[in-house]
Amino acid sequence: MDTLNFFQTINNFVWGPPLLILLIGTGLYLTVRLGVLQIFKLPMALKYLFVKDKNHIGEGDVSSFAALCTALAATIGTGNIIGVATAIRLGGPGALFWMWLAAFFGMTTKYSEGLLAIKYRTKDENGQQAGGPMYYLEGGLKNKKLGKFLAKAFAIFGIGVAFFGIGTFAQVNAIVTGMSGFGIPKTVVAVFLTLSVAAVTIGGIKSISRVSEIVVPFMALFYVLGAATILLLNPSSTAEAFNLVIISAFKGHAAMGGFAGAGVALALKAGVARGVFSNESGLGSAPIAAAAAKTNSCVRQGLISMTGTFFDTIVVCTMTGLVLISSGLWNDASIGGAEVTNAAFSSLLTYGGIGGFIVNIGIIFFAFTTILGWNYYGERCTVYLFGIKGIKYFKGIFIFLIAVGPFIRLQLIWVIADIVNGLMAVPNLIGLIALSGVVIKETKDYFADLKLKEKIKETKTV
Repeated sequence: MDTLNFFQTINNFVWGPPLLILLIGTGLYLTVRLGVLQIFKLPMALKYLFVKDKNHIGEGDVSSFAALCTALAATIGTGNIIGVATAIRLGGPGALFWMWLAAFFGMTTKYSEGLLAIKYRTKDENGQQAGGPMYYLEGGLKNKKLGKFLAKAFAIFGIGVAFFGIGTFAQVNAIVTGMSGFGIPKTVVAVFLTLSVAAVTIGGIKSISRVSEIVVPFMALFYVLGAATILLLNPSSTAEAFNLVIISAFKGHAAMGGFAGAGVALALKAGVARGVFSNESGLGSAPIAAAAAKTNSCVRQGLISMTGTFFDTIVVCTMTGLVLISSGLWNDASIGGAEVTNAAFSSLLTYGGIGGFIVNIGIIFFAFTTILGWNYYGERCTVYLFGIKGIKYFKGIFIFLIAVGPFIRLQLIWVIADIVNGLMAVPNLIGLIALSGVVIKETKDYFADLKLKEKIKETKTV
């Protein structure tokens, strides 16, 4: 058995039925207990993104919006472009449906993570906010020994993801792919990327969030508008693509054009796995950034965090998937997984090569911001395990891995990334289930208080 097959076997075990059931089951459980909050409270959550409330500003390192942008910097990355293509190539068009479903339930998971991040956050030796699964596992679980064990396991896996998964190699290789479209040599990319990452990450969360606040909204809008233009220019193909997604999700997809065919089970597995890779709901990474927000309301931050999954999967991944399926190239076995999205955009928006330009620029910037976000996540996991003295060692290793990333084999990287993603999710999901009572209580208290304030306001008006 060669190295790739060895890790693929591990990956198949990690992403077997138990983890898929745990991921979807946790989201379903929280959805029911929270009264389908992701639908009824989404307008409020979107409003909170843009309306500042002085009554809810508290201690923190960055604004709530900056914290969300940092989390989105880590989530909106190669998973939205290359990852979606990989899911559809593996599981057929139906994989996109299962990504939607995973994201729908994942919104309540992400809400709960953000809420708990604020509820149990603390400060490190430098006075910076320290929060995330490590802290709500250790501080929230009644069984302290179990809580500490799960917290340490999460932190170890988190560093693993930062070093060998989403945080470095997958993103670096994506940037190399994007830069190659402009004829830039791999060595030049390696040098420039290493220096850029080092310059931004040395400043910590404030530096990372400043870059994220500018780059993430701009690039997400740029990419979505480009994809939306393609879909609007090809309405019949878009309608056919949407129809194929729904049919394939429940009937699978027969072999065609050299494609091996995909059953419902494979579509579900590919959709959920790539969906988690993309939006990170249940993974436990986003609450690390949420904990840095300047707020005194854990529910408000939870709602803001929830929008991250909505934007990432329901909006951005959907655009990629529909363009890819509309083009028909998802079924072309002669095109590699990383190149198929570029080919799809290029075939449907041919004027001046703008289709390929949109994808290449999107890959470069999305991947770069993901590297920044995961640098912060890995740093916080390091602080939890080793204290602030471990930061310099983490940063040194991280930057070194960025430098060598362009020369690492990509196929093996995706498999390793999936493995560490799955391992990282397990302790976090256990914690979310165990602390669901806290989430429900805080949520009920917040909205009860909100209703009371509205009644008092109405009374005064009358």
